[in-house]
Amino acid sequence: MGIFEFLMLFCFCFSWPFAILKSYRSRSTKGKSLLFMLLIIAGYAFGIIHKVLNNFNWVTWAYAAGMALVTIDLALYWRNWRIERSSAPTEKDTMK
Repeated sequence: MGIFEFLMLFCFCFSWPFAILKSYRSRSTKGKSLLFMLLIIAGYAFGIIHKVLNNFNWVTWAYAAGMALVTIDLALYWRNWRIERSSAPTEKDTMK
């Protein structure tokens, strides 16, 4: 049964580097959902907890890898949010 769980996680993990690259290059939070990423991280955390408490095996590392990738995308979200915030026009700029 572990192979199918691993293949599911592999598919998820294979997708995240593309999202990370897009976040890095775009320098924007557009199209990203903070709540979605936090829920995905929570889901991976619960999966890891389950594996540790009930069935610790090599698939546990796939959960950890997925969680790490989403955490990287989350860090880029915060970086991009700061970039957008610092480049947004201020009230003084709009009054000119």
